[in-house]
Amino acid sequence: MKLSSVVAALASVVSATILQNGQVRITDYPDTVIDPAGYTFETYSPSAHEISYKGRWDSKYISWWSAPGLKFGFTGEYVAITFGPLTSNTTLVGYRVDGQDWQFTNITIGATHLFVSPSTTGVNITAPIDPSTFELRVTNWAYGVQIDAVHVAKGESLFKIPNYGRTIEIIGDSLSAGQYATLEGLSSYTYGLGAGLGNTEYSLTAYPGICLFDKQCYGNLRGMFYQWFRTSDTSGRAIDIWGDNPEVWDFSKQPAADIVVINLGTNDNNSANNVTTAGYVAQYTMLIEGIHAVWPRAQIILISLWEGFNTIGNTYEQSSGFYTEIYKIYEYFNLPEYLSNPILYDPVKNTTYKSFRPSAPFVSYFNTTGILQHNDIGPQYHPTDVGHIKLASHLIQYIKLKFDWVLYATGPEIQHDTLYWNDQQDY
Repeated sequence: MKLSSVVAALASVVSATILQNGQVRITDYPDTVIDPAGYTFETYSPSAHEISYKGRWDSKYISWWSAPGLKFGFTGEYVAITFGPLTSNTTLVGYRVDGQDWQFTNITIGATHLFVSPSTTGVNITAPIDPSTFELRVTNWAYGVQIDAVHVAKGESLFKIPNYGRTIEIIGDSLSAGQYATLEGLSSYTYGLGAGLGNTEYSLTAYPGICLFDKQCYGNLRGMFYQWFRTSDTSGRAIDIWGDNPEVWDFSKQPAADIVVINLGTNDNNSANNVTTAGYVAQYTMLIEGIHAVWPRAQIILISLWEGFNTIGNTYEQSSGFYTEIYKIYEYFNLPEYLSNPILYDPVKNTTYKSFRPSAPFVSYFNTTGILQHNDIGPQYHPTDVGHIKLASHLIQYIKLKFDWVLYATGPEIQHDTLYWNDQQDY
């Protein structure tokens, strides 16, 4: 969803301030910058096969979209990363060792940051024969980092961490990117869904203000119908780095998605963007056909739109957009005549073609009606942290019941700083 502040946010300098209910939130994140000359490191290039990149990263090792990250195993008691000149200055990242809680720090362009040292919680708890796992995630949707080098102590090593056996892709706009949530990408329902399933690879291809239809919407020069097939998002920094010729995304870089969740159309449904219903339906249909061409075995879930709440008399009522249209798209892909002769989309030639190969049903519909209440939507018309958690929880249960996915997240923290409790019995 797009508000007047989105355009300003795209052009503004990165801020380390987090607001909570209009008040500045005390963060006290540690300054992890070090002088590498004071350490003896074993250094790996960003192309080292031991490093697994999560989400979308380009050929310059620059991160894009929401909550991209990296993961690797390491021995020893030190992990440091040097960030390149195309890093957004003061970008907030979350990082952790194994199943410990997220820690946070702001990244400095061109600096080396020490993330793990002998004082880090969790270091050396793992049995000596097993390497510890290091994970880093960019919290913001508009900014990113560039990896220049990864360091461990001299004589120590990085290890490749095998991918989990299942993968989920979420495609969306600001509602899915986590805009206005406390930690943005790491507070979003999309991250909560991917991490909350447990033992699941996830990629959050979402960006605020973007339309599904391929046109300029709220400062985004292209729609998701075009941009999903590209590596970078629609941010100003993407234009600065790649101009009007972004890299085509190589889908072989990541495991094929088993489930794809699509939540698009809120910006298309705004009269300011002039997207016709016919155009929206046509390109939504072709986007699904393109996804099916890329990942023929993926199950695709279409999410019904919620557009906040209106006052009706002395109560509230949820509003929606393209409600009938999205449901009819779902029905279309489940028609016997479609499944017996499915149509696919080729983004290179921008044309559709018949596959002449029967397809099993692969499109499902998730109705959001009744999940959120009016107080789950913040003043900026986006879900609160609690709203995101509710959406993620319902989607997790939907996927569990419909696709028989086992839930594996049984301990490590997912949403950070959401542990609220009362320990006063007399109040």
